[in-house]
Amino acid sequence: MARPGCLQSWPNWAAKIWSARQRASILVSSGPYRLELAPMTDVPAFPITMQRSQSTAALLTMVLVWQIASSIAADRLFPGPVQVVSVLLHEAVRGELPYHLGISLARVVASLGSAIVIGAALGYAAGRSHRADIWMRPWIVLLLNMPALITVILIYIWLGLAETALVLAVALNKIPNVVVTIREGASRLDKDFAEMAELYRFGRAAKLQHVVLPQLAPFFLVTLRSGLALTWKIVLLAELLGRSNGVGFQLQVYFQNFDVTHILAYAISFGVVMLAIEYGLLVPLERRLFAWRR
Repeated sequence: MARPGCLQSWPNWAAKIWSARQRASILVSSGPYRLELAPMTDVPAFPITMQRSQSTAALLTMVLVWQIASSIAADRLFPGPVQVVSVLLHEAVRGELPYHLGISLARVVASLGSAIVIGAALGYAAGRSHRADIWMRPWIVLLLNMPALITVILIYIWLGLAETALVLAVALNKIPNVVVTIREGASRLDKDFAEMAELYRFGRAAKLQHVVLPQLAPFFLVTLRSGLALTWKIVLLAELLGRSNGVGFQLQVYFQNFDVTHILAYAISFGVVMLAIEYGLLVPLERRLFAWRR
């Protein structure tokens, strides 16, 4: 048996306990977003190549349906994918699309990052302390049900049409969702793992790294995925109301001109970026974080 305090033995112990218990599904709820983690089984997952081929086929089917519908409509207010992609490439070459898209992405990163840091700290405190949970619950319920439009308008009135106001308004809309998700994870931390950490005399930092964070990892992934889906929408709304650049501002300009082709081009560009983040960052991160459980 490894000596107490040997950190290298921890993943093996954790894997054995997890496999022996065959944990039941964990349901994480955060507003409309749900993630279900199935118990470990011996059923093999679909190969990565098959997953990619199916995803590609789904995208091609969507484009085909879009093209058929556009041909039937034969209206300038419903352009086809060829027209939209042509405009998208033209805007990219001109430099307008990368400029405004980069600004919006920077705002998404700043807002979501701030919300995760603050919300995770508050959520962990609420999950581990019943008193903290009681104190935070009314605030969380209030902010969860506050429309994003109202929050953005109020922050703009109070702080002015500044970059800080936009980031703060978007972060305030996301923090309650983060708190709810992390609170669920913190309240489900396994006592056996904590006792084992005490047995192996883990320090505070080691306990956080090897006991707390591995169990909270699925909840953080829920936060990231739902956060990206929600944050960029609120960023576009805030840009439309009070900024002179970004994708939201561009959509406002094209809306005034009824330029549906440019609107779809900017919308698709943001969707492509979100897909790149999902399959290029989040999916590999998920595989790496949970590789020890396979």
